Amino acid sequence: MLFLTLSQIGKRTAVAFSSNNMRVVASYSQSSALAASGGGGGRVSNAVQDKDVLAKTSADTSSQPKQPKVKMDTNPPKGTRDFYPEEMRLRTWLFDQWRSVAAGYGFSEYDAPVLESEALYTRKAGEEVTQQLYNFVDKGDRAVALRPEMTPSLARMVMAKKGGLPLPLKWFSIPQCWRYERMTRGRRREHFQWNMDVWGVAGEEADAELLSAMVTFFKKVGLTSEDVGIKVNSRMVIGEILTELGIPEEKFAATCVLVDKLEKVPLDAIQGDLEELGLDRSVVERLTGVLTVNSVEAIQEILGEESPAVQQIKKLISLCEGYGIEDWIIFDASVVRGLAYYTGVVFEAFDRKGVLRAIAGGGRYDKLLETFGGDPTPAAGFGFGDAVIVELLKDRDLLPSFEASGVDTVVFAMNEDLYKASLDVASKLRAAGQKVDLILEPKKTKWVMKHANRIGAKYCAIIGSQEFENGEVAIKNLEASEQESVKIAELEEWVSKQ
Repeated sequence: MLFLTLSQIGKRTAVAFSSNNMRVVASYSQSSALAASGGGGGRVSNAVQDKDVLAKTSADTSSQPKQPKVKMDTNPPKGTRDFYPEEMRLRTWLFDQWRSVAAGYGFSEYDAPVLESEALYTRKAGEEVTQQLYNFVDKGDRAVALRPEMTPSLARMVMAKKGGLPLPLKWFSIPQCWRYERMTRGRRREHFQWNMDVWGVAGEEADAELLSAMVTFFKKVGLTSEDVGIKVNSRMVIGEILTELGIPEEKFAATCVLVDKLEKVPLDAIQGDLEELGLDRSVVERLTGVLTVNSVEAIQEILGEESPAVQQIKKLISLCEGYGIEDWIIFDASVVRGLAYYTGVVFEAFDRKGVLRAIAGGGRYDKLLETFGGDPTPAAGFGFGDAVIVELLKDRDLLPSFEASGVDTVVFAMNEDLYKASLDVASKLRAAGQKVDLILEPKKTKWVMKHANRIGAKYCAIIGSQEFENGEVAIKNLEASEQESVKIAELEEWVSKQ
């Protein structure tokens, strides 16, 4: 055996040669050392850099006690959901209804990242959404949050175009939203939400169009005005009362946020917060007295016929009559919504039986873009959660069945020699537009039939030896329990007749 040192090329390498092989005993070149220290631009594996790798990988562990395996928790994180195929079909169906309605009203779909800057949501107005953020500091030391709502993202996107978007803008989205909140029926920590927004229209025409779209969806899924009502009000009502009481305009939004909580907590629970705003109990009692009003005539007596708030409400209701949806609309002065950025009309869809929480809600937010440093732009929109509406449809027995997979035909080769022929049959059926489930491994005919019935398939295409010799496939109609033979070359024609 010969040892040769290759010092002339600057390497400290000991190489062992034998007649049959060359074995590297040690190889630490100057270039490798440079790469390991961060120079030279080369990539060095951890195995090369770790001098103890041999000891770590060859230690005898047979005498060491085995660590007990920890069983995985198969539940999703609290407040979240798994969507198995049946639930996924339900979700897809619901989203399709939303998309269909939005398209019918001329809205375009958009989306945005689920991860946003935390500053987008921290408006310091005492909103619950600010307290319920899933927020953290990322590896770039940036304060970020999972979006709790979509409207601020939309505002950011509009600002990013710097006036380059043609108005009016009519957009919709179906984002996943996250809020760390107390869970009840129909309320989770993550949910999907149908958002429809109109930007660039200052009048109540935009609000009425949104309400009409909402009612169209309710009708589309089988709900009536006996099942669902929509409470409408205007933030201007509270604004006029506060002005009358001498409360400055800059406190309107924060006051509305607190007043919105009175539906859930007694007055004493927020008295301290109200006092911080400079509102004594007499002011709040005056406000709550107005908020119990449930007719336009009554609010007109309080505010006067010339009141801008009264005029706004009367115009909205008149437009709703034009849409033919007045049976769904109820004036309710207690509706103020809990987000600080609302400025005018606000509305909330509710279960008339009073079993479920609010189904959907929204309103006008003309000043939102200004809070982000943008130009004044009128805007209105709503958010419609997926969880509550599904619960309502279950209660009214209006949900379709989602047990069927949507598969048209199950294709099955009766033995392995015919499997290639089954590929041809499946390909032809798919090319003709069918949804095909191909059985990928040998199964008994009884199993295949049971499987086809379980997934709700309409047909089962069976390739047997005799059929294959005749260039045919046996197709069984599972609903009619009838069977026919179809030429493989004529499968497309057969599909067109179904």
